[in-house]
Amino acid sequence: MKQNGVHNEACGAETFGLKGLSGINWNLSEAALYEMAVVRGEGQVVANGPFCAVTGQHTGRSAKDKFLVRRPESEANIWWDNAAALTPEQFDLLHQDFLAHAVGKDLFAQDLYGGADTTYRLPVRVYTEYAWHSLFIRHLLIRPPAGDLSSFVPKMTIIDLPSFRADPARHGTRTQTVIACDFDRGIVLIGGTSYAGEMKKSVFSYLNYLLPAEGVMPMHCSANVGSKGDAAVFFGLSGTGKTTLSADPTRTLVGDDEHGWSDDGLFNFEGGCYAKTINLSAEAEPEIYATTRRFATVLENVVLDPVTREPDFFDGSLTENTRCAYPIHYIPNASKTGTAPNPRNVIMLTADAFGVMPPIAKMTPSQAMYHFLSGYTAKVAGTEKGVVEPSATFSTCFGAPFMSRHPTVYGNLLRDKIAAHGTDCWLVNTGWTGGAYGVGSRMPIKATRALLAAALDGSLANAPMRTDPFFGFQVPIEVPGIDGAILNPRGTWSDGAAYDAQAAKLVKMFAENFAIFESEVDPDVRQAAPAVRAAAE
Repeated sequence: MKQNGVHNEACGAETFGLKGLSGINWNLSEAALYEMAVVRGEGQVVANGPFCAVTGQHTGRSAKDKFLVRRPESEANIWWDNAAALTPEQFDLLHQDFLAHAVGKDLFAQDLYGGADTTYRLPVRVYTEYAWHSLFIRHLLIRPPAGDLSSFVPKMTIIDLPSFRADPARHGTRTQTVIACDFDRGIVLIGGTSYAGEMKKSVFSYLNYLLPAEGVMPMHCSANVGSKGDAAVFFGLSGTGKTTLSADPTRTLVGDDEHGWSDDGLFNFEGGCYAKTINLSAEAEPEIYATTRRFATVLENVVLDPVTREPDFFDGSLTENTRCAYPIHYIPNASKTGTAPNPRNVIMLTADAFGVMPPIAKMTPSQAMYHFLSGYTAKVAGTEKGVVEPSATFSTCFGAPFMSRHPTVYGNLLRDKIAAHGTDCWLVNTGWTGGAYGVGSRMPIKATRALLAAALDGSLANAPMRTDPFFGFQVPIEVPGIDGAILNPRGTWSDGAAYDAQAAKLVKMFAENFAIFESEVDPDVRQAAPAVRAAAE
């Protein structure tokens, strides 16, 4: 077997059971991976230097094809209501079939870290069938110093073989696509899909399992920090604005998607960003747009002009879930350490498809835990297969697919850390105003940015507030530079009674969703539930 690149020879591919390979490319640089992806015909060179791949059938996560192994060692710690299970025997058979499928192939391997805090970082080895997948994960995770590679020992290993097809009868899977995770052995098997995001989310799921036991809150959030050390985290599902709103030129970007909150502060799990590009423009999102003009940025399912190779970010014919992946240092004001102090502000983002939520509201700690466990938003078109238009959804902890333990584990961690550090909590609606989806319009991003800036600099906390009659949180009445009409969502509707009916409907949905947590939370959290408290104004 030919081998290329630096690695720990005492802990190579054969140690993991990969035998009979035609070759393995260890820890290749971005330039080398880019070159090999082009030579192998895995995608196209884009104007100004990025690489574009098309992922075919799977243009988003295959959430229903993710499985966890049910072993006695970890069974009691896993939230099985949220996970499909494989038996150890099924996983072991699948694992052996993956190893057999790899025989004769030329694979790529990257040794990387998950976690910028050296106390908690996870050494991850990723074997891929495609060079561009190796480039993608090299962007997304943290690249070790060259001196670490010769002694690198992984605690998590991912094998990503898109050409592998699972057999439901043999392996216990749902389809030929599989994402199988064995937390006890630190192994993830990904087959039947070319969507690169499965790799990064598998690392996140594993960290979500490991870190709570160490008192660390793993979070599906972006984070940034101001010049005075005033850190902020932004919770939200894909499409709610985590990446866009955290890429603020006046603040240092810590990371755009996954973080831990320890007693010492925040730390990024990743070394790159994976941003949505549908309708991306230089005017609205200049920092992210600029990365799509950089060498070796990976574009995923973006339509290119056949002559100029310029990307068309307004063409969603392949999917609405078009993406770009790039190392975080492509953002000019990105943190060099990936760490920040304990956050002064926590922002929970929701893309409210009903047009009921105000653009910003201040929450008590009890309300924050309630809304964190609820995770209300709209599932944005294209983020998952089969979703073609926004629809109301509840995704606990703003990331249910990646929550390996019961949501109250994360909710209690969040509540305790908010209390310990006196953190202010805000709910921000980046969704619709003036009516529900299809009638109203999307919340103006300029207004959202201005309101966030006021929250982050502390001035919004002193603004005059009203109590929302349905949700009970505090909503600003007036904010300098903001059209006051947008602050009262009922007033943006042409029919106030229709707004009241829609709000009451959403209140009922919150109650029905939260029923599964009623017996798991303290009375103050139950009392923070939305209700029709008084006549709407």
